[in-house]
Amino acid sequence: MTYFIWGSIVIVMLSMILVIYRLIKGPNPSDRVVALDSIGVSLIALIGMFSIMVETSFYLEIILLLAILSFIGTVAFSKFIEKGDIIERDSSR
Repeated sequence: MTYFIWGSIVIVMLSMILVIYRLIKGPNPSDRVVALDSIGVSLIALIGMFSIMVETSFYLEIILLLAILSFIGTVAFSKFIEKGDIIERDSSR
């Protein structure tokens, strides 16, 4: 079981390296947002595998917090790309 987890960690780390390349090289901002989201998912997977390795459930709360922050960040970046502003302010006041 330990070899399987270490193999999975290596594969996820290699995929994170490729995604970081896409984050830096990305031809447009939407590719960069998808790359950031993929890094968040990969990080969640790495923490989950580490939690399995050390046989504790303490890290599951960290995974939940990271998933929520990753989702909010992806939505905020997407809205910024689409409209150019994250929080719309009413100019009539």
